[in-house]
Amino acid sequence: MGYSVGQVAGFAGVTVRTLHHYDEIGLLAPGGRSHAGHRRYSDADLDRLQQILFYRELGFPLDEVAALLDDPDADPRASLRRRHELLTARIERLQEMAAAVEHAMEAHTMGIDLTPEERFEVFGDKDPEEHAQEAERRWGGTETYAESRRRTARYTKDDWKRMRAEAASWDERYGALMGTGERPDGERAMDLAEEHRQHITKWFYTCTYEIHRGLGEMYVADERFTAYYDATRPGMAEHLRAAITANADRNPGEA
Repeated sequence: MGYSVGQVAGFAGVTVRTLHHYDEIGLLAPGGRSHAGHRRYSDADLDRLQQILFYRELGFPLDEVAALLDDPDADPRASLRRRHELLTARIERLQEMAAAVEHAMEAHTMGIDLTPEERFEVFGDKDPEEHAQEAERRWGGTETYAESRRRTARYTKDDWKRMRAEAASWDERYGALMGTGERPDGERAMDLAEEHRQHITKWFYTCTYEIHRGLGEMYVADERFTAYYDATRPGMAEHLRAAITANADRNPGEA
């Protein structure tokens, strides 16, 4: 008997109206009808819907989706290459956005004295003060928060660009280190964790080993920080947390 339009909508996470529209324009006509005339979708129809939704996710207009699926002369390999190129471009853009979000979420970005154009140039399309209220809720009233605001208020656009470049370089090197199979308590991992701590101290506030431990825990506990680090390499947030802990443990007695 096949699947009803309601069942298919539930499977695919689309609305019944969307499926009706696809039928009306000939993009996805159900393979059969019930005795009462209701749409019934076959497994082949579900396969086609999956392809449609994939192309839609990549931003293809409906008429182009129809051409890709129905043109007998279409080259499947060329289509796959195009999908890959689009996905690669999207991943790169998301990583850039995630890097901007990382610095926006921390109190570091409070008090930036940049024009809107300069902020866009440095941080992309993510306003660095978007998370200002959350940052103040987390750290407001602390000396660490006050120190960060005092220091960042003096930074120029070039200062912020240098900071971002250093952070991006660290991200790349830590991701590459994980690719070698380095354990979090390995010397190179701990050295990069120490570099991470010193980067915070250099640009924002005095980051003690205990503060650094707390940040490491937050990178795992807060899904947004986890997403930022794991965008560079899956599992990076947890690996970094462990490296931060190991680095602090090898420096007992230091605040």
